[in-house]
Amino acid sequence: MDLRSRVDELMPTAHDELAELVAIPSVADPRQYPAEECARAARWVQEKFAGVGFTDAHLAETADGSMAVVGSRPCGDPDAPTVLLYAHYDVQPPLDEAAWRTPPFTLTEVDGRWYGRGSADCKGNIVMHLAALRALGDDVPVNLRLVVEGSEEQGTGGLEAFVPPNADLLRADAILVCDTGNAAVGQPAATVSLRGMVNVVVTLESSSTEVHSGMFGGAAPDALAALVATLASLRDAEGNTTITGLDASRRWSGAPYPPDQFRSDAGVLEGVRLLGDGTVADMLWARPAVTILGIDCPPVVGSAAAVVPRAAARLNLRIPPGVTAADAQTALEAHLRAAVPWGVRCTVEVEATGSPFEAATDGPAYEAMAAAMKEAYGTEMTHLGQGGSIPLCNVLDETFPAAEIILMGVEEPQALIHAPNESVDPGELASMALVEALFLQRLASTSA
Repeated sequence: MDLRSRVDELMPTAHDELAELVAIPSVADPRQYPAEECARAARWVQEKFAGVGFTDAHLAETADGSMAVVGSRPCGDPDAPTVLLYAHYDVQPPLDEAAWRTPPFTLTEVDGRWYGRGSADCKGNIVMHLAALRALGDDVPVNLRLVVEGSEEQGTGGLEAFVPPNADLLRADAILVCDTGNAAVGQPAATVSLRGMVNVVVTLESSSTEVHSGMFGGAAPDALAALVATLASLRDAEGNTTITGLDASRRWSGAPYPPDQFRSDAGVLEGVRLLGDGTVADMLWARPAVTILGIDCPPVVGSAAAVVPRAAARLNLRIPPGVTAADAQTALEAHLRAAVPWGVRCTVEVEATGSPFEAATDGPAYEAMAAAMKEAYGTEMTHLGQGGSIPLCNVLDETFPAAEIILMGVEEPQALIHAPNESVDPGELASMALVEALFLQRLASTSA
């Protein structure tokens, strides 16, 4: 029986296992869900991978208290390539449960898709690994290593701190970071570029107290108006990010993102224009992009006829490869301070920074992955960028500089990861399991 047929036969098992895993509300935040749920998910992952040959699979505590599942499966040939398989079992909270069409922690099929929190991000990728390994059976021609973490969604850095001192447990020639996905259903892709980010809170103060807008407005400096002017300086009339010192003209050289598909994926309202003077892919993956996440000021309901003395905004700046987080932070802070009008006092608090990542794509692992995707899908693999940051990739790159890092998985725009009504396309899960199995076979032959 060929690999495709084996994967197809395994899909009922994949469904049942994904249903079991989705039913565990493994939100890595004890303020919302008991920590035992993450522990239960970790034990589930350990048991399942022990059953597919990772006989030494065990739980390793990381610096943030989360448990990573770590293991290995040698193929008997020490000269064969080694592949590290990655995923994470923790999930985002369901957010507004009333917005879900199905129970968030019950895997439910609707119109051919499987709905549930984590069904794609990233429990679907765990089940993908299991299906690929079961399809290969005893015929796995490479050495395997495994790490499945439990705090990726919280961003508390447990695994990032674990990797360097435990490098010998994870060292590999190729690393499959299975926490991304394809351009669309049926369109295979590897993610080769990740944005970095700088999060800041800018606070403006103009006076010691509120004063009556009728008696003082017009001459008294208004902190909220100053904040509006400052924030307006971050974009031009076309919507391009215009932070002094950051290049906003770069072009994306990978796969395009069709505007109509993006409008649908992003839920852009009819008649609302997309931002910027570049292509969608340029704006997403090649250029800096600033987003206003929130503003502290008097709400409309309950506001008084008074000049506002203090206002603040939380900003998220995404940066492409080629820009360091330190340079982006310096540029953003300097731009904000220079843009504040009327001598209003300005403070900028940096909350977090993260470096961008760019994968090398000219090695044997990428060659094997491109061939595997073409065989599985019947179409060429494309290269994508991703707006989200995955700090682990930078740690892996620094710890294992010779390793090829490939970002892939079952996620695609319709999956609505992090949102209500997250889902996975079972056809994508099957196809990507086949891709992984073919890749492991091809890498062994490519490296022979």
